[in-house]
Amino acid sequence: MVLRWGICGAGLICNDFVSALLAPPNNVHEVVCVGARSLARAQEFADRFGIKKAYGSYDEVATDPNVDVVYIGLIPCYHVKLSKQILKAGKNVLCEKPVAVSLNQFLEVQQVAKDCKRFFMEAIWSRCFPIYRKIKEEIHSGNLGGILHVQCQLCYSVVETIRFKKPELGGGGLHEVGIYTIQLATMVFNNEKPLKITADASFSDQGVDQNGCMTLTYKNGGKAVLVYSTLFQGKNSAIIYGSKGKIEIDEPFWAPASANLPSGKITNEIPCGPAPYNFPNSGGLRYEADCVKTCLEAGNLECSELTFADSQAIYQIIDEVVRLTGINVQW
Repeated sequence: MVLRWGICGAGLICNDFVSALLAPPNNVHEVVCVGARSLARAQEFADRFGIKKAYGSYDEVATDPNVDVVYIGLIPCYHVKLSKQILKAGKNVLCEKPVAVSLNQFLEVQQVAKDCKRFFMEAIWSRCFPIYRKIKEEIHSGNLGGILHVQCQLCYSVVETIRFKKPELGGGGLHEVGIYTIQLATMVFNNEKPLKITADASFSDQGVDQNGCMTLTYKNGGKAVLVYSTLFQGKNSAIIYGSKGKIEIDEPFWAPASANLPSGKITNEIPCGPAPYNFPNSGGLRYEADCVKTCLEAGNLECSELTFADSQAIYQIIDEVVRLTGINVQW
């Protein structure tokens, strides 16, 4: 079947998602409408990609009878409210990360999805890359032995973006970029709850966290040392050390084209869409969209690559880091 998408938002990430959707083979996904707060902006986006319908509201996307699933690509402060609204309108939802500010908020959205019997997924696209699947297989096979250490950093210069200046918009470093480092640790340690978390963060004059460092300690003595920053561009790779070997994920580790396993180097394609991408390796968003399609065709209401339990494990750590550092979570 061709999966019919509605898009909420006309910004940079929506551009990249739709371009990836329309990458070859381009006969499995169709974008039937796009909605934005400005009809003119939605129309410009629709013209760029040949989308038939442009709406000046998100309500119209939610109620369009031709839409199978809605992608929400807005700034974080709108994610919870709009996810609930669209689920209640009877649509399946893929919502950009972070869905929520806290575990409690995420659980609210999860419950609405269950009550409405609709598919819902947080768009932590990393998990859908073929490389990530192979890494999980390598870890679960025991080839690495016991996991000793995860070293990971994501330093990306986005501090001048408006939402990173206003805490009420939900653009803090932990929730926006630090979440990628956390999801890697929770995947490697199979959602095990850390015995201990230490964390530190620095803040802008407006109270938005700009960078931070987290150390997660697990019951077997394994550790994850996670660094994030919105102030500068760093080397954004990751290493997983086991007692029998290591895995090196080349940058950008959250959207990798290659990685080195004990058995050798592995790669995956980065699909090329019709419009230029704004972010590194955004063509990999196609893997996420294909995962959604596979789930819906099978009648599944959550994705095995990023289950509700996976998101919960991530937000449990986020909540504790917020508590330890005093990060402002107005949104």
